[in-house]
Amino acid sequence: MALQIFGTKKCKDTKKAQRFFKERGLDFQFVDLTQKELSKGEFRSVAQYVGGLEEMVNWESKDKDGLAHIQYRVEEQREEILRESPELLKTPIVRFGKKATVGLAEKVWKEWAQEMKNGK
Repeated sequence: MALQIFGTKKCKDTKKAQRFFKERGLDFQFVDLTQKELSKGEFRSVAQYVGGLEEMVNWESKDKDGLAHIQYRVEEQREEILRESPELLKTPIVRFGKKATVGLAEKVWKEWAQEMKNGK
């Protein structure tokens, strides 16, 4: 299964995720969200796996106007805004097959790393 890390080059937590998998000698694809947004399908798949759209929002973002903007929108509009505004997303978003995490999730990543090494 392929491992993907979605984030930005400036995000410290995204760098930690990359380092985590590099240190274990595991291959991954890095996708810079400032260059390419998640597709609708990818976004919805991640949101569903992590427990909904709310779980993907970085409520500590410095973009307070952006956060206020999404609070008063219907779900479909919120999704579009979040896909286009990576600064409002909790990163890194790490996908392993149909599984996903948002933010730092080293405990889960350790399980995935073991699965990758065992060839599952």
